[in-house]
Amino acid sequence: MHEKKTAIVIGTGAGGAIAARELQKKYQVTILEAGKEFRPFSLSVRGMGKLRKTGLFLDERMISMLLPNMVIDKTKDMVLVRGRGVGGTTTLATGNALRYDGALKRLGIDLDPQFEALERELPITTDHQKHWTETTKRMFRVFEEMGLDPVVTPKFMYPEKCVECGHCAIGCPTGAKWDTRALVHESVRMGAELVTDCTVTSLEIKNGEVKSVHARHKGKPVSYTADLVILAAGGLGTPVILQNSGIACKDTLFVDPVLCVAGYQPGAGQDRQLLMPFISQQDGYILSPYMDYLSFFFNKQWRYPMDGLVSMMIKLADEPVGRIDGHRVEKSMTGPDDERMKSAVAKCREILNKLGIPEEKQFLGTLNAGHPGGMLPLTAAEKDTLHHPALPQNLYVADATILPESMGNPPILTIMALAMKIAELKN
Repeated sequence: MHEKKTAIVIGTGAGGAIAARELQKKYQVTILEAGKEFRPFSLSVRGMGKLRKTGLFLDERMISMLLPNMVIDKTKDMVLVRGRGVGGTTTLATGNALRYDGALKRLGIDLDPQFEALERELPITTDHQKHWTETTKRMFRVFEEMGLDPVVTPKFMYPEKCVECGHCAIGCPTGAKWDTRALVHESVRMGAELVTDCTVTSLEIKNGEVKSVHARHKGKPVSYTADLVILAAGGLGTPVILQNSGIACKDTLFVDPVLCVAGYQPGAGQDRQLLMPFISQQDGYILSPYMDYLSFFFNKQWRYPMDGLVSMMIKLADEPVGRIDGHRVEKSMTGPDDERMKSAVAKCREILNKLGIPEEKQFLGTLNAGHPGGMLPLTAAEKDTLHHPALPQNLYVADATILPESMGNPPILTIMALAMKIAELKN
């Protein structure tokens, strides 16, 4: 019997988790995760309001006091959110299972078999309307009346476990929301090794191959070797590792900026709502009901009680103009980005008006983003190999870093399909 080849997978989010599970079938996989096991936010919605009244939370980066697995970076005018821990950002995402691969299809990359496999395996459902609040049902009807074509969001979830706590984006306490921790734990049961609190710093490259992965495990320097390396540290983490290893990335960072437009309506009850229950696809952005915890804690305009807030998310497909210099992110809205955002804000204000919330009771949230990527984009030349020519032959990137453009949409399912195909190419 031949000894298994070895593989290192860096990251446990959407790309890394599925790649590790698939590779473990034929490789001996070591999974390196910078964070620790995920801990959901434990306070109730009412407890959040009491916590905010303490006045302790002055800067968005302080959110880690509540959620140690949430990492905040700040640019000149934007807050960037990502997860660090087993499950990556999927533990903090709202569990949206949208297929959005048009840009990849235009390059000639066919992910149909991977999407079909994931849809057979994972708990993806649209059967969650019974958990909608009356406010959400009213919003859906207003969207329909305005011709905005709202569509019930497919979710990674077990609806029967949902207790309507409103914690989708800060850690589901009941397991109703599925995340990629399930895949990581499955890989471990299959024989993979999971190393947490292990931050990869660089890759040692010789003769066109990765010879060693350098990291810090619990603060101490360590190195790992393997036949194959899959880098899936996220759209902000992967470029830093590549640059530290002498591999230049492009100044084409996109982040999918998010701005919430909210209003106050006593007793609205959206604080206990399943987040992003439906989505409206517009020209260059989406609209969806969403309770913005960053704005609630840190934006003074959101001074109202949470149970009276009615909030809608604008998620923008931004232009790929941005870079990472060391660990500093340089990213701003462009002129066209600003124009699309202004148009979206006006549409949200119209929706709130139709819900009976006058403009003097409306306010904006904090501009933030959580879908970074695009700094090593695939082209049509890589449609068969999914291997960027700048990379050593035994190194693949399997996260949003290789996406060719901003989706302006939840990317988890698409990243998983792409990472699955990469793993299958190496199996």
